Amino acid sequence: MLQIDPTINDTGFSGLKVTKLWASSSCETLLISLEKGHTFPEHTSPRDALLVLLEGKVLFRINNSEIEINKHEVFSFKAETPHNVFADKNSKFLIIR
Repeated sequence: MLQIDPTINDTGFSGLKVTKLWASSSCETLLISLEKGHTFPEHTSPRDALLVLLEGKVLFRINNSEIEINKHEVFSFKAETPHNVFADKNSKFLIIR
């Protein structure tokens, strides 16, 4: 059955929340909700990834650099590279990897 999933719209801001929206054997899409002032602690991605910022503003820290990502911007990064994300505003973003 075809169905619209309201998860992105329905997800609020309370610290850090990670929701798997979709997965196949070669790719997955995660929704990250990050409340203003909170950090997604340092971690790595098992695959190259694309971050799509749906709303808010985040500071993406990787390779001794800090990249500001704003609403409707995208940023790609390589697998196994340690990084963390700080929410400068309440933020929601997709990770496609």
